[in-house]
Amino acid sequence: MHFTKPAWVMHKDSAKSDGNNKKLSIFSVHVHPDGSRIATGGLDAKIRIWSTKPILNQASELSGKPPKSLCTLTMHTGPVLTVRWAHSGKWLASGSDDESVVIWDHDPNARGRVWGSDEVNVEGWKPLKRLQGHESDVTDVAWSPGDRYLASVGLDSAVIIWCGFTLERLHKLDQHQGFVKGVCWDPVGEFLATQSDDRTVKIWRTTDWSLEAEVSKPFEDSPGSTFFRRLSWSPDGAHITASNATNNKGYVFIAAVITRNTWTSEISLVGHENTVEVAAYNPHIFLRNPAAPISTSNICSVVALGADDRSVSVWQTKSARPLIVAKEVFERQIMDLSWSWDGLTLYAASSDGTIAAFQFDPSELEGIASLPDQEQYLTKFGFVPPPLPDGYSHVSKQEPVNVAHAPQQANGLNSRAASPGPEKVNILVAKRAPKDKKRAALVPGAAASIPTNRIPSSASGSIVPATSSASQPNGMQGPKRAQLSFSDSFPLPSEQPFVDSSEPWPRHADLGHAMDLDVPINTFENVLQSNAKGKRKASSIIDLTDDNSKAIKARTLGGDRAVEVHVPNGSGLGPLLPVPSLLSYISSEVEGTGELLEAKNMEQDGKTEVAFVSGKQTEWLDYLPSPVLVVKATSSYCAVGTEDGSIHVYSHTGRRLMPTLVMGAPCSVMEGCKMHCLNVKAQKVNFGPVSIQPLYNLSPNFSLVSAGVRENGGSDFGQGRQRANSTVASRGILASIEASIAVTPDESAAEKPRPSWWSAALTLGHLETRLHSTKLLDSPSEYKQALLLYAKKIADEGFRGKAEELIRELFGPVYWRPGKDNSWNASVIGYSKRDLLREVLSVFARSKTLASLASHWQDTLKKALNDDH
Repeated sequence: MHFTKPAWVMHKDSAKSDGNNKKLSIFSVHVHPDGSRIATGGLDAKIRIWSTKPILNQASELSGKPPKSLCTLTMHTGPVLTVRWAHSGKWLASGSDDESVVIWDHDPNARGRVWGSDEVNVEGWKPLKRLQGHESDVTDVAWSPGDRYLASVGLDSAVIIWCGFTLERLHKLDQHQGFVKGVCWDPVGEFLATQSDDRTVKIWRTTDWSLEAEVSKPFEDSPGSTFFRRLSWSPDGAHITASNATNNKGYVFIAAVITRNTWTSEISLVGHENTVEVAAYNPHIFLRNPAAPISTSNICSVVALGADDRSVSVWQTKSARPLIVAKEVFERQIMDLSWSWDGLTLYAASSDGTIAAFQFDPSELEGIASLPDQEQYLTKFGFVPPPLPDGYSHVSKQEPVNVAHAPQQANGLNSRAASPGPEKVNILVAKRAPKDKKRAALVPGAAASIPTNRIPSSASGSIVPATSSASQPNGMQGPKRAQLSFSDSFPLPSEQPFVDSSEPWPRHADLGHAMDLDVPINTFENVLQSNAKGKRKASSIIDLTDDNSKAIKARTLGGDRAVEVHVPNGSGLGPLLPVPSLLSYISSEVEGTGELLEAKNMEQDGKTEVAFVSGKQTEWLDYLPSPVLVVKATSSYCAVGTEDGSIHVYSHTGRRLMPTLVMGAPCSVMEGCKMHCLNVKAQKVNFGPVSIQPLYNLSPNFSLVSAGVRENGGSDFGQGRQRANSTVASRGILASIEASIAVTPDESAAEKPRPSWWSAALTLGHLETRLHSTKLLDSPSEYKQALLLYAKKIADEGFRGKAEELIRELFGPVYWRPGKDNSWNASVIGYSKRDLLREVLSVFARSKTLASLASHWQDTLKKALNDDH
């Protein structure tokens, strides 16, 4: 990956006459569809168009060919907050602090000196139409697929839909209750998404512009101080990545991934140390396995995040870790991100007045699906757009860039030794009609009847009236979009292949490590409340850094990966329930306490970590052999369901309360509640015949060695892997699926590095399993041996919480009250619990950490025994 930060791309403060040109904030950057130019909008109320060749090619930069600055547009009277090229490449839309949206059209005769300055425009752009309708700052705009619609959002809490042909206003959506700071379109054309300071993302149907869904949970604790909330829709149409979301009551900053149709957010991109300001998806669908055909299980996307911690991260949805993390790239927060059409260059703009380009090698972002395959894949959603209204027809589309050869065609990654020379550039040519042709006028009111669906992907974004190709600046008579021409010549700028340095460039992140970002900077001061309406001045962001801002370290990384779950046939009765998605981070809160049960599925090393967190303190850890699908924490226990169909139950101190439960298949839903199932007439708990099929499902090599019934009513099944399944009548239906698990670990796994608490967690878990197993098998001697080993391990590690819980379990109730604690049994498989406690306390007394606790309970036990006698 090559990183470039051109110092000459800037918006200067022209008000200063001392010659010291201060860089002003850049709020937006966007790449032209042909990749030859970018547009930036800044605090100076200007739009500047730059050639990308000098940015990406050092030889071109030194030669001055093509010119670095192509054009400066000066119609806005306030800071320009957003710029977006149409998909056709013919028009440019800009939104400003002056409450207006301006559409710019290419004009070959508009070159010359910029009024009031020494700058010279080598490329001409003219204002085609000024769109009025917002009552406050316009913060973001977006073109729909095929350029049928233009959506604009602003600080007046409004979303306005404009016709992409006539530029007339079609609809105004006003259901947001706060500043709207982000907008994006569904690539299928079925939905529009907007994000606001009212802490919601709203999904709108394009067929009738009604509200489809509202997503609020990931944003409940999000700060309202971000300048933007720019969100992005994945190119496969399956997800929206929304900025400025949080986890853990606002302590962890994330980008929330919202799933299509269900409109839920179970996936988080975690790692930034301050609020995420902008998300931007790569425009292409990628194949996980390039040799396999495109399918839902074989695709992934690439998304970039820019945050207020001055860092940029790039993620591939097939991995839970970021591809790169670029720290300290800017001096202030990132405002906007934009991908080139070839999918290999990412541009970022910052409020420090600079931009940066991240140029990826094709080997780093391999597997781009072909354009026909991408278009065909989107048809699976079944959304069929209506035909275009009468009076419009598509000009045939120019030959698209071959993304498979984009590095050679667009970036020219050859050698920096290539010498610059005047070559042709992908240019914009305005096609004018013969003067003797009459201009066709649109019927008044026709805009309101335009169908609200997406133009077919096979059609061009260039729209012209059927009887004319004339362009009208006022937009009332059907402005024509000139198509991109790759063959016609244009004097400036000149085309030249981008060249690459032969020297290796360092990566900005190691894929083997988690995100470790820089200290975040403070966001903006004196920002209006999110539910207020009014103007927020873009100039308020100048020089508001705070060196004393405190960084909050994220505890985990989020993401998603393909779920490959083996679901046994079971009994074959009824349909299978859906298996939860396999996420990298899952949590459940103990209601009203702030305590949290967390599970982290590590993708690279295969570890699954379970942790119980109280406040910011980790109380205990455990490691499981199978990925976790569901978790549940209550005031009494913690439960974890894994991919192999097992359920692990813990106390709040981390002790296993029962043997591992083996279900027949992965758990679909887990909730904590109380349930009693009694046979009132017989006055006992009932359960029916129990199947041992779950034992067969655990191993393809299962063979039944023995079967029998024990004196306590339990049933035993033995097999070669030393598993046992015992059902005790008094324990009801729950016991029918209990089984201890003792799997021989993989010998090669011993060579892998382990976390610091790995050995302790696994040893304690093994001993707790042995305790439960020996009780089920009625083996007193083995139970006592396991108990003393368990006590010794607790003493060695100094786990006071576990020690105290074990002591109370063996001691029983201190004071007897009728109707209270009647369920406590003074013995366990033939041993007196208090006799066992005496030996356990002697083990604890030899520990420096637990000596005082043991001494206290030895005195208490002695008094209790004396009272009994």
